[in-house]
Amino acid sequence: MKFGRELAAEMVQEWQEAYMDYKHLKKLLKDIFTFRHHNNNNHAPSFSTRKSFRKRKIMHRVFSGLTGRPGSSPRKSSNDHEVILVGPVQKEGSVIYYQTMFLRSFEEGSEFELVFFKKLDEEFNKVLRFYETKVEQVREEAKELNKQMDTLVALRIKVVDDNNNFVEDQFDQEIGVNNININSPPFSSFNAKNQGRVSVDVIEEVEMSNEHMKPQMNKNGTKSFREFLNETNEGGFSLDVIQEVEISNEEGKSTFKQSPKKDLDHVKINVEPDTPVSTLRTVIMSSSKPSLSFSKDELRKAEEKLKRAFVEFHHKLRLLKSYCLMNTLAFTKIMKKYDKTTSRNAAISYLEMVDQSYLGSSDEVNTLIKRLEASFIKHFTNGNRRKGMKFLRPIDKKEKHLTSFSTGLFAGCSIALIGGISVSLHARELLDHEGRGQYMDNIFPLYSFFAYIFLHIVMYGANTYFWRRFRVNYPFIFGFKQGTELGFREILLLASGISVLTFSAVLSTLDMDMDPETQRFRTIAELVPLILVAVVLVITFCPLNIIYRSSRFFLIRSAWRCICAPLYKVAFADFFLADQLTSQIQAIRSLQFYICYYGWGDFKRRSNKCLENETYQHFYIIVAIIPFWLRFLQCIRRLVEEKNAMQGLNGLKYFSTVIALVMRTMFELRRQTFWRIMAASTSGITTIYNTYWDIVMDWGLLQKKSKNKFLRNKLLIEYKSVYYVAIVVNILLRLVWMQLVLDFNELPFLHRRAMVTVVACLEILRRGIWNFFRLENEHFNNVGNYRAFNPVALPFYYEDEKTM
Repeated sequence: MKFGRELAAEMVQEWQEAYMDYKHLKKLLKDIFTFRHHNNNNHAPSFSTRKSFRKRKIMHRVFSGLTGRPGSSPRKSSNDHEVILVGPVQKEGSVIYYQTMFLRSFEEGSEFELVFFKKLDEEFNKVLRFYETKVEQVREEAKELNKQMDTLVALRIKVVDDNNNFVEDQFDQEIGVNNININSPPFSSFNAKNQGRVSVDVIEEVEMSNEHMKPQMNKNGTKSFREFLNETNEGGFSLDVIQEVEISNEEGKSTFKQSPKKDLDHVKINVEPDTPVSTLRTVIMSSSKPSLSFSKDELRKAEEKLKRAFVEFHHKLRLLKSYCLMNTLAFTKIMKKYDKTTSRNAAISYLEMVDQSYLGSSDEVNTLIKRLEASFIKHFTNGNRRKGMKFLRPIDKKEKHLTSFSTGLFAGCSIALIGGISVSLHARELLDHEGRGQYMDNIFPLYSFFAYIFLHIVMYGANTYFWRRFRVNYPFIFGFKQGTELGFREILLLASGISVLTFSAVLSTLDMDMDPETQRFRTIAELVPLILVAVVLVITFCPLNIIYRSSRFFLIRSAWRCICAPLYKVAFADFFLADQLTSQIQAIRSLQFYICYYGWGDFKRRSNKCLENETYQHFYIIVAIIPFWLRFLQCIRRLVEEKNAMQGLNGLKYFSTVIALVMRTMFELRRQTFWRIMAASTSGITTIYNTYWDIVMDWGLLQKKSKNKFLRNKLLIEYKSVYYVAIVVNILLRLVWMQLVLDFNELPFLHRRAMVTVVACLEILRRGIWNFFRLENEHFNNVGNYRAFNPVALPFYYEDEKTM
């Protein structure tokens, strides 16, 4: 694999603008090569002269020796070292920039090389500034995590003390708690490369020992106090966090940090209004920061929050380390290409500067990673390194050939079943059968539910394929746990499995209907759709670790957060799922029909009067409104929290859609001129509103000053026509509601129920197209803000910080 592709594959996509522009620098090298090649052709010596010169050059090569140090290079002439001079230059106050002076500017074609080194310096200074900024940020986060960890240690001690009735005087005298002061030696020491910076060694682990309590002695004469406490602990968690810390000052004296239990007086639980309980508490109570209750449940929740914070922080450090390594390697590669193109030896000087800079010499991130891993393993996994590293470094999911094979197998079975259904319909002339209308009114709506689900899953699978191909970090955007996201193969496997079950059920129903020998099983035949729904629901809510349990539970949690809007804090996955539900109105109505058909209808005789029931008509409107109403409540929640007026306008869009949907449904049920006019007017207004919002706000297109006409500056797909086609298709599919107002409800070759299904499928196709460009726009928003991590709420809140 070429390095350019490797860099594109390995880079943090949200930081792509902060990486070295390797592609542009290669283009500049190509300009240099083109110029030199053109000049060499104009002044090229004869073939015999070139051959003789090449032979003399080989004969006069200097022997590099066999005893040189590893990595040493042959001695170069003085001219080879005079290609460039690189050094730091102070600009804009105390900020240091690196600048390269090209010493061969008198040579012909040197202007190309001057442009190259100018661009190279810009890229290096850009990378260096970004790296220094990010290291400073993680340094501050490390200090905050250290403070949170000290509070957690103190809380653990307090909870154990209260539950196990330890003698407090003896407890304070015999043990201390790890409370590292980063301003005390050696943590406040600075080196020549890190002046003005606080050391990153803010998470310090000290092994515990005790010489006073000695029920059992080890070979060094110290008591294994950890074992003694764990033996007497009945609280169910480890006391491995209790340590004795000795801090030596400059005079050589030793001091012991007192137990931080007294510091808990100014600590409160940091309750974020992201759950129904916390939201209601925030609304009802004047303060959303309750005091500590010193309960085991409170301790458990604090540990879980801090554990998530450690895992996210570790992930951030690993990406920052990867950023440093990939950029360092990129500068190495590009300078070697420069030397190869120009036959010079400038790489050594430039790479020495890179190694001496903060980018190449700083080891703060590596040090912090090691200390964080040691701290996490000790405090959260009871010293089990394998378990701790499983949390911190989850194994990347591997593609399985069985998945692809099973998808192909199920797809082939589905095609065969479709062929069997077609043969059955034509051979028995079921399309012209007198029971066709009865079947379409009663059985077809039941099976169409699975058609909607199948199509939506297929569209989502196609989206994931293209998102991955164009390097859209959709797992981060949706908030999937690393390694649990489904790829397009797994998604298509689920879709093909549903199709096999559905077509098998349809074919079995047709056979039992037409075969005289199975007439006595008519009741079972009518229950096949209900059994199929029950199977899907059982698999969805199955607690066993089968069929992608983590993804199923993620879907269930997101759906529950949507239902409970606005009591939950709205995440991207929540309102994205709510948007999907707005395109599944007919699927929700199909579930309503299931309840009516099997609950109040005469399913044994295949008849129902659901549409004639007034209660059913009311719920027919309500279930269609629910997704849009939930989305409206989510917008209101975000409007209150973010103080963003655009969320209010977005909520108004969904509210207008609710009104238009009510008008269309009333016209569908009443078929009166008044409702036709109301449906046409309200639907026209909301269609214009929704179409504008789709294209301009959700997709970020139609920007006035964009370099891509009527689009945006950054595009994932290089073919602009794709975006223009998507805009036109979105507008056309937004107008499918007109078939209802214009009475295009039934065609000679298409039943009314089938027409409803076709229109609903068109809306699902539109939603699938919308999904791709919506995530593309969100991805570019993350790239523009260098947003590669989700903020994690910390468990503790300090009142003294608020007053400072």
